[in-house]
Amino acid sequence: MGQLDGRTAVLTGGFGTAAAVVAAVMGGLLVAVVTVSVARTLVITRARPGGLTRFVRRAVDSFFVLLTRSAPDYSTRDRILAAQPGTFLAVMLATWLAGYFLGYTLLLFPWEPGLAESAREAGSSLFTLGFSTTATAGPSVIDFLAAGTGLLIVALQIAYLPALYSAFNRRETEVTLLGARAGSPPWGPELLARTRYGIQLGEDDLTELYRLWERWAADIGESHSNYPVLVWFRSPQPRHSWLVGLLAVLDSAALLLALCPSRDRIEPRLCLRMGFTALRQIAFAVGIPVDEDPDPDSGIQLSYGEYRAAVDRLTEVGFPVERAPEAAWPHFRGWRVNYESTAYALAAATDAVPALWSGPRRWPSHPIPPVRPADRRPGTGGEDRS
Repeated sequence: MGQLDGRTAVLTGGFGTAAAVVAAVMGGLLVAVVTVSVARTLVITRARPGGLTRFVRRAVDSFFVLLTRSAPDYSTRDRILAAQPGTFLAVMLATWLAGYFLGYTLLLFPWEPGLAESAREAGSSLFTLGFSTTATAGPSVIDFLAAGTGLLIVALQIAYLPALYSAFNRRETEVTLLGARAGSPPWGPELLARTRYGIQLGEDDLTELYRLWERWAADIGESHSNYPVLVWFRSPQPRHSWLVGLLAVLDSAALLLALCPSRDRIEPRLCLRMGFTALRQIAFAVGIPVDEDPDPDSGIQLSYGEYRAAVDRLTEVGFPVERAPEAAWPHFRGWRVNYESTAYALAAATDAVPALWSGPRRWPSHPIPPVRPADRRPGTGGEDRS
């Protein structure tokens, strides 16, 4: 029996010493695992979330699936799911701190009379309270490491939030603007249908739109693959969604290239390319399988009947369709096969608004058509009713 800072050490030999060494090794491994998780999540770019982060994300997701199981409508479900990213961040921080606390407790175990004492000293150091310490070299080093770890984790988390909300604000500006062009929730054919006003004047700004969304998709692909929690950040408006918005823009570009050969330009092609590239980057970051080279002749989930109804909508509003729907279908299908399965998987995983052409969800749902503005033109009786 030896004396350590006035306290009697009971783990001095035989099985006790072996148990203390094993505890210390396990504690060191646990600290290393948590440190790697923190680095991959908050520090290292291009890193996929580690197993600990994926476990917490799935646990939080399962919890919110249970919360929303009895939601009567999508608006109620959306309000509940809006808290999911914040909950994940809080639970992730708590998990890291708990992992460090347990790891340092085990590391201090060989120098303490028992687990209660080592836990007390680990907590005192990790949260920089300083009310418990051991005045010997080994425990002092561990105390300093624990104190630095506690400060570093909180500082990194605080620095992490501005980056998230900056990317979120950049994303939502274009998503909000898209509501006037493609409806709410957005739909690709609706975007083209509303350009008839510009076409009747002899010009439209589709070229500029696709150029803008190409850069937007590049920004989203970079930010959402480096910070995957952004994938679950929901738009302020229930019927807006970054994913459904991008899907609508890609569908409109695919329809334009398929139906209007004379309007084939580089801008919609580049937008499509960047769009499905961004979706694949994001899907890879959150662990969704991706087909990097889909067969353009393979089938898609969108039915020909749904496609034909959209073409009829364009024809009704006077959009200049140049190619017969039957002839354009293989071209449209060849474009959509590049992004449909990835977009559908992400929409189901994030419980995005069930818009037209956006695939099934994890709960029973019916596609919500885009809300169209009412006709507010004045009547012919001379009185302006607007």
